[in-house]
Amino acid sequence: MRSGSTESRGGKEPLSSPGGPGSRRSNYNLEGISVKMFLRGRPITMYIPSGIRSLEELPSGPPPETLSLDWVYGYRGRDSRSNLFVLRSGEVVYFIACVVVLYRPGGGPGGPGGGGQRHYRGHTDCVRCLAVHPDGVRVASGQTAGVDKDGKPLQPVVHVWDSETLLKLQEIGLGAFERGVGALAFSIMDQGAFLCVVDDSNEHMLSVWDCNRGTKLAEIKSTNDSVLAVGFSPRDSSCIVTSGKSHVHFWNWSGAAGALANGTLTRKQGVFGKYKKPKFIPCFVFLPDGDILTGDSEGNILTWGRGPSDCRTPGRGGAKETYSIVAQAHAHEGSIFALCLRRDGTVLSGGGRDRRLVQWGPSQLGSGLVALQEAEIPEHFGAVRAIAEGPGSELLVGTTKNALLRGDLAQGFSPVIQGHTDELWGLCTHPFRNCFLTCGHDRQLCLWDGEGHALAWSIDLKETGLCADFHPSGAVVAVGLNTGRWLVLDTETREIVSDITDGNEQLSVVRYSPDGLYLAIGSHDNMIYIYSVSGDGAKSSRFGRCVGHSSFITHLDWSKDGNFIMSNSGDYEILYWDVAGGCKLLRNRYESRDREWATYTCVLGFHVYGVWPDGSDGTDINSLCRSHNERVVAVADDFCKVHLFQYPCARAKAPSLVYGGHGSHVTSVRFTHDDSHLVSLGGKDASIFQWRVLSAGSAGPPPFTPSRTPSLSPASSLDV
Repeated sequence: MRSGSTESRGGKEPLSSPGGPGSRRSNYNLEGISVKMFLRGRPITMYIPSGIRSLEELPSGPPPETLSLDWVYGYRGRDSRSNLFVLRSGEVVYFIACVVVLYRPGGGPGGPGGGGQRHYRGHTDCVRCLAVHPDGVRVASGQTAGVDKDGKPLQPVVHVWDSETLLKLQEIGLGAFERGVGALAFSIMDQGAFLCVVDDSNEHMLSVWDCNRGTKLAEIKSTNDSVLAVGFSPRDSSCIVTSGKSHVHFWNWSGAAGALANGTLTRKQGVFGKYKKPKFIPCFVFLPDGDILTGDSEGNILTWGRGPSDCRTPGRGGAKETYSIVAQAHAHEGSIFALCLRRDGTVLSGGGRDRRLVQWGPSQLGSGLVALQEAEIPEHFGAVRAIAEGPGSELLVGTTKNALLRGDLAQGFSPVIQGHTDELWGLCTHPFRNCFLTCGHDRQLCLWDGEGHALAWSIDLKETGLCADFHPSGAVVAVGLNTGRWLVLDTETREIVSDITDGNEQLSVVRYSPDGLYLAIGSHDNMIYIYSVSGDGAKSSRFGRCVGHSSFITHLDWSKDGNFIMSNSGDYEILYWDVAGGCKLLRNRYESRDREWATYTCVLGFHVYGVWPDGSDGTDINSLCRSHNERVVAVADDFCKVHLFQYPCARAKAPSLVYGGHGSHVTSVRFTHDDSHLVSLGGKDASIFQWRVLSAGSAGPPPFTPSRTPSLSPASSLDV
C-alpha cells in the first residue's frame, strides 16, 4: 500500500520476481498485437495501438528535454539544528532533503547578484548539519549514512564547498564516520584552518581535521550521550566545547599549538554544582570576553566563566583553564533551542514551548543577564529552531514547523520560506495558472504560487490528505482523505462546498473528466466512484460505481472525450471502463488500444511500460505523469529519484535522465499547465521541488546522478 511507506524507502532492495532476472521482460505474443511484462511473476498484457507497425519505429533514446532545479519549498527545522546561517554575500544558507539551499530574500532570478535560490547538490543523502567558514564563503555540510540500490550501507561524509561557485573543495571523513554527521564547527582564531566533527555513532566520535588537506589530526570517543552542538573558542583553537544530553564538555586539543604530532584531545566535564542539571543542553555561544552561555531544556541560560586550571576540579583531563557556572537566568518556559551572538554584543535566545525570541544584555549588577527586548513567534509557525543575524536589525528565524521567518524584534516576523512538516502524497497543478496544490500526513492543504515561489494559502483538513485534483474551471478542487471522505473546496474562498464519504478506506486518486462533467474517485476498497458534477464544480451527485478490480485502486485517467476511464490497481491490473454507458467494465481490452487519454498518470500501460526497471517488485514507481504536449514522461521512483523519459516509452529498458535531491521516496510528479515546470514531492523528507523544463538547446546544468541512494534518517528522538 502506497500510504504504508517506511521511512527508509530509499534503502528498499528491489525484489526479483519468480520470473528471475528477466522478470520485467517484454515480448511479442504469437499474433504480434500485444506485449507482455511480468511483475512479481504476474503477466501483464498490453495491446499495441493499430498505428504502430513495429516497436522498432518508436523513440529509443533519452528525451531532448532536461530538468533544472528552480526552487525548493521547505526547510528542515522539525528535527535538526545548526541549519541556518547568513553568508558574506547576504544569502541565507539552510538545508532540506539532500539539498543545501542558498536563498536571497526578495525573490528575483537566481544567482549571486539577483536573489532567488541557488542549490548545492553534491550530497547523496540527507544533510543534517552545516557550518560556515570565518571567511563567510566556504561551507561545510554533513550528511547521514545512505544505502546503495542493493541496500548496502554507505558511509556518511562532510563536504567543504565554495558558496560562490558551488564547487566542492574537499570531501572529509569518507569511511571515518558512523550513521551520520551530527555536528560541525570551523575554528575561528586561525582563519578556519581546522574543522571539528562529531558523528552519530554510539560513542559520538569527536575528530579534528585539517580543512585544506582533508586529513584527520585527532580523534576521541566523546560520550555515549547524544551530542547536539560543537564549537571552537574564537580566542583559542585549542579549546573545543560540546554539549548535548546531560552534559557540557570542555576539550583541550594540544595540536592547535603547533605540536610536532597532531596532538591529543583531553576532556573536562562541566560541573553544575548547586544548579539543577538539565536533561539537555541543545545550544551554547561564546561571548567576546571568553565566557560561554548555554541554553538548556529547563529554560535557563547559564553563564560559564573562565578560571585558572585546577587539578582538584572534578572531571578528567587537564585543560589550560576551567569553566564554572557564575550566573543563571531563567529565560523561557520549556527548552531553549537556539542562542545567537549579535554584532552589538547582545545575545538572542529562542524558546521552544513559549515560542519567544529574547534579546539579552549584560547586567549592570554583575555577571548576569538582563532582558532588553522580546517578540513572540505566531503559534502556527512552531517554536524557534535557529536564529541568524541579517543586515542591520534584521533577523532570520527557522522554526520547528519548517518555516523561515524574516523580520526584527520591534516589527515582528513574516514567513519567507514555508513547507509541510510530514509525509507528502497529494499533488495537482492548476489547469491554466502556474500554481499547484499539495497535501499529506500533516493534514495541511496548501496552495503554492509557482511564479512567486510562495505559499498562497493553507487550511487544516483535520485528516490526512492523500490526493487532489483541480476542476477544469480552476474554481474548485477535490481532495481525497485517508478515511474515505472527500471534499470539494472553493479555491478563492477556501470554503468547503461538498463533503462526501465513500466507504471507510483511504482514497488514492481523485480525477475530473476533461470536460468537468464527471469526477472519479479511486478507493482502497477496490471501487471507483463516479459523480456527476455541476458546471461550476460545486455540486456533485452519485452517478455510479466501477466494480471489478480485485485490489485497491492506485491510478486512473480519463479519455479525451470524457466517456472512458483507464485504471491500475495494487495487483497490477489494467482495466477499462465505459462511464457514459453506465460504468461498465470493458472486458475486451483489445478494443481500447487506440483510445486517446486526456492525461497519462497510470503507471501500467503500453505507452509507459518501458519506464519499469528490471527486477522490479511492482512498487518501485510511485507516480508518473505525461507532459501536456505528449513529448515526455516524468517518473517518481522509490529510490529518491525523478526520471525523465521520451513519450511514448514503449521499449524495454528505455533510457532516462535521472535527477537526485530528494532524501526519501518520491511520491508524486506533475507538470504545470504549460509544461514549463515539473513539481515533485518527497515523502518523508516533506520537500517540494520545482524543476524548470528546458527544451533541447536551452542552457542548463546536466542531470545530477549520484552514486548513492538516499534514505531519510529517522526523526530525532532528541527534539527537546
